[in-house]
Amino acid sequence: MPERTPLSDPAITMELVSDHGLSEEDYNHIKEILGREPSFTELGIFSVMWSEHCCYKSSKLLLKTFPTSGQRILQGPGENAGVVDIGDGLAVVFKMESHNHPSAVEPYQGAATGVGGILRDIFTMGARPIAMLNPLRFGNPSIAWNRYIVNGVISGIADYGNCVGVPTVAGDIYFSDSYNGNPLVNVMCVGLMDKKDMTLACARTSGSYVVYYGNATGRDGIHGATFASEELSEDSQERRSAVQVGDPFMGKRILEATLDLIRARVVEGIQDMGAAGLTCSTCEMAGRGAKGIEIDLDCVPQRAENMSPYELMLSESQERMLAICPRDKIDQVREILTKWDLECCILGTVTDDGLMRVKHGGRVVAEIPAAKISDDSPVCRREARTPEYLNRLTKFDPAAVEPPADYNPALLELLAFPTIASKRWVYEQYDHMVQTNTVVSPGHSAAVLRIKGTNKHIALSCDGNGMYCYLNPYIGGMITVAEAARNVVCTGAEPIAITNCLNFGNPEKPDIFHQFAECIRGIGDACRELNTPVTGGNVSFYNENQGEAVFPTPVIGMLGVIDDPQWITPSGFQDEGDCIVLLGPEVTHLGGSQYLYQRMKVVVGPCPEMHLETERKVQAVCREAIRAGLVKSAHDLSEGGLAVAVAEACLRSERQLGAVITMNAQLRLDIALFGEAQSRILMSCAPSSLDSLMQLAKVHNVTARKIGTVRGERLIINRSVDLSIASLQEAHHTVP
Repeated sequence: MPERTPLSDPAITMELVSDHGLSEEDYNHIKEILGREPSFTELGIFSVMWSEHCCYKSSKLLLKTFPTSGQRILQGPGENAGVVDIGDGLAVVFKMESHNHPSAVEPYQGAATGVGGILRDIFTMGARPIAMLNPLRFGNPSIAWNRYIVNGVISGIADYGNCVGVPTVAGDIYFSDSYNGNPLVNVMCVGLMDKKDMTLACARTSGSYVVYYGNATGRDGIHGATFASEELSEDSQERRSAVQVGDPFMGKRILEATLDLIRARVVEGIQDMGAAGLTCSTCEMAGRGAKGIEIDLDCVPQRAENMSPYELMLSESQERMLAICPRDKIDQVREILTKWDLECCILGTVTDDGLMRVKHGGRVVAEIPAAKISDDSPVCRREARTPEYLNRLTKFDPAAVEPPADYNPALLELLAFPTIASKRWVYEQYDHMVQTNTVVSPGHSAAVLRIKGTNKHIALSCDGNGMYCYLNPYIGGMITVAEAARNVVCTGAEPIAITNCLNFGNPEKPDIFHQFAECIRGIGDACRELNTPVTGGNVSFYNENQGEAVFPTPVIGMLGVIDDPQWITPSGFQDEGDCIVLLGPEVTHLGGSQYLYQRMKVVVGPCPEMHLETERKVQAVCREAIRAGLVKSAHDLSEGGLAVAVAEACLRSERQLGAVITMNAQLRLDIALFGEAQSRILMSCAPSSLDSLMQLAKVHNVTARKIGTVRGERLIINRSVDLSIASLQEAHHTVP
């Protein structure tokens, strides 16, 4: 038993336990693990490690249902990031995380530290970060506070990424009243490495040194993990101390130093001090290796005076790393860190006893079985109940909505709608060309990056439609995966794996947990059908503001591989006279569409349908057509339906070519133009390739029809739409 901690520590009461987010059952479990009452520092350690943010107590049972293995998967869930084999001895490392609550109360630092954290997850695996993607969800931009959040988040992302020198190559942004006061700031990072450099966060050798390097520890970010595990309220603005402060210049130094350490083979395990800080990095590395770890907090560099052991263990100060280094390599470790102007601080050693032992001021302030902190964390079997609102929304008949009297302003207003409008005003703030790998830049279906020294390219997309998941969580979950894969396929790539960030409200509410469980089921089914296993990700619960939950918003990050650069396909029209072909089923209703949301200011169903077999076949036709050289452009249909997709294909044409479209007269024109039926791709091809493309679709039993021709400098649809490309551009580039 450790010595008692100083008398200045508060007495452990049930009120204090509750203030730490722990239940009476949790506390009794802690006492069983320890065989005694915990110290104050130990209570803090358990509180952050058993928070929803760290231990996934409400979600881990369902997450185990995901498909996580495959021929290309080198490392699935459970490590800092997933690792996928792309051939030629190379691997892609990728993951997505959230920084929602911090960004709600301190938008700039919340977003910036989100970028810093996900970068560390990638380079601790041994990979150099080569790209970032930013799926963002904001409240109504007409509200001043939401605009403040938008500006702060985008500036934070841009400043950190630009300083570190990692390009932001893709992302998406939705605006909705649902996200008022609780933005979703998800950040995805992708890295590249030689397979032989893969490094895990694991302590395996007794006697190895525990080495700290990076920024000194301060009081910023204390209880950041528990802050992320509670709803936002009127008091949340007072929790700014739970938000960390980023330092991108130190981030760049620790990035380079870490990669040097790994390539020099002088570390056996490494982890960043992210959520739960020093606590998480020590106990998890020891637990994964079935080892113990002993550290002395007096050796921790500190930038604040009189920090207590509780504060030192729970601080989430940014840009800090913990490495496990063999004793005989410590001089090389010190030399490499000195090269990057970093101090080599030896905190302690790896032990055989399986305990995480923490000393401070000559006292043992914590002594906990390392593996138990994670392995014995709580599991909550939440109640799920179908929300009442689903019955109400599905009874609405969107066909009863009157068609627009004039389709020209209707299309222009939709192109200017904040969710659909061009995000050029955002991505122009990011450096997307640094490292000179970006082949297809932001603003297209997906980003494409070259892999230097090979013919390979990778395609990256992130997608998630919270409105669909609100209307039908199961179908919405499937659509999220399918759209991300479809975007990647349209570039000429083979989708091979996903990461995810699952953003939901309070899981203790049965209707919210129903949304989560059904989205998980839909994502899993889609991943199995499309052969895109899950490599890892993040769950973010308690995304509520004043008791109102955000839309259930799973976001999927999709990785695809292009083996031949000739397959890289643009999304904009290419040549005058080309045929325009629509691949996939007919649209049947307006439910769940941005068109209805824009017109009615409410969310109404039904959700667009999703048939996974159809989706798989449509993607196969697109992929095979591209590889056969039949296709000049490909663009998936999503928000805004066919009319928006055609307008975007015109605007993304280098020569801004127009199009003449003839719609099926048997369909109601507003449904045909603005309905958001899934599994549809807009393609263009030379007239000489049309028959071959149609035959390929027939072989796969996929509906394909020529709907128009690339022509002129106007978009003309039947006799209802006649707009210049300049007017489309002016509307689409509206800044909210």
